[in-house]
Amino acid sequence: MSKQKRHVLSLEPSIDFEMIGICTHHSDYRLAWGLNQGLSIHLSKCEDLFIVQSKKGAVLSQHSYHFWSDEVNLLEFYLLKNKYEGKFLIPEKSQIDYFLIIRENGLFELEELLENVKQVNSVMAAYIFEAETLPSAELIVF
Repeated sequence: MSKQKRHVLSLEPSIDFEMIGICTHHSDYRLAWGLNQGLSIHLSKCEDLFIVQSKKGAVLSQHSYHFWSDEVNLLEFYLLKNKYEGKFLIPEKSQIDYFLIIRENGLFELEELLENVKQVNSVMAAYIFEAETLPSAELIVF
């Protein structure tokens, strides 16, 4: 009896988004309204929750979020609440209230976008985060 060779396929998670962390004392709808005005986007609250799963499929956390898709420029914005029901989206950045995640960004210069976010009245502080440096960011799958 001959043994068959076993081939294991391992895929490295790819992070295909940019992140801006936002600190605010305002509610999600007020922050979304301010970002819509300041960035000329149209975030709207989603009824379902954004689910973060482990690599084995177990639900780690769920988060409320706002979403906007620019179909002309193939651009997506997600405004995700970092802490929801006692669990964090990005636990290593627990001081951040929200993350503005931009996918397929070929339209905005991230530094310029950051400056526009900082001008929104609801925003106390905003920072760019390199998602690749945050271990829990690889669990964020769109």
